Amino acid sequence: MRVLRLGAIVAAVVLVVVVGVTLLIQTGPPSKDDLMRQAGLVGKSQLLVGVLDDEPGISYRDPQTGQYSGFDIDMTYLVASDLGFDRASVRFLPIQSKDRARMQAQDGDQFLTVDLVVASYSITSQRAAQPGVNFSASYLNTAQSVLTRRGHAPVQAWSDLTGERVCTITTSTSLLSQQNNIVKVERNKISECVTDLLAGKIDAVTTDAVILAGFVHQHPGQLMLNALGIDFDEQWGMNVGDNLALRTLVNLSLYHSRYDATDRRWEDAFERDLRPEQHDSLPQEVANDRQPPVAKVRVREWPWEK
Repeated sequence: MRVLRLGAIVAAVVLVVVVGVTLLIQTGPPSKDDLMRQAGLVGKSQLLVGVLDDEPGISYRDPQTGQYSGFDIDMTYLVASDLGFDRASVRFLPIQSKDRARMQAQDGDQFLTVDLVVASYSITSQRAAQPGVNFSASYLNTAQSVLTRRGHAPVQAWSDLTGERVCTITTSTSLLSQQNNIVKVERNKISECVTDLLAGKIDAVTTDAVILAGFVHQHPGQLMLNALGIDFDEQWGMNVGDNLALRTLVNLSLYHSRYDATDRRWEDAFERDLRPEQHDSLPQEVANDRQPPVAKVRVREWPWEK
């Protein structure tokens, strides 16, 4: 009888544990495997990523080799690796700044909807309110700046550009739009602005400092970055479109990158892609050399976790 009673007690305890674990799984946060399924990544052979192709040091496609390089490219590889995609399984497609919200990138003579947009995309409330835009946590902080040819008088405030022709891209968040005494010129690509600047067709270019620094580095002795004294209020995020499960996975990757002391991928990318540009652009600081904070992501790693 004692054996039977003991067996009944053990069975009851096991049942309680099983039911408890089941309830936790059903009511707790999703696991990473759950999120991978919800994001449509299970069994997926390629990760399609929309990137810019004309920003040296950030996202640049070599016209000879067709290879992409830069900080945005390395950030893509960082996240893709944590999602289970090796480098050969990441397919970069060029995207126009105006198409980042729609997540439509070019593939030859047609457009494809990409899984992720990593394209120097500043997080703003106006952009976040657009249909199909859902930003990840920030992965880089920078500030707005002004690029001029060497020999131009130093630019320390917008008023120093009064009456001059200043170029930026059509979708820019630059404060240029608020300046009434400047001749505004818009282009589809920031590289087109820089080409016009080098040719003397315009007087200055404005966008994020870390983007402009790449052109200073690319054209040594010809261009100069001007510090406007604006705080690092430009935060870049990745757009996942309507795939909220993917956003959680991207944030999980960025969280581990930020707080795992053994993970040096972000720091290595900064040193490789952006540190050389910082040297060429002094005294302007082009970007914060520490990865931005990331909120803890609620993902269940063990069955009993709430």
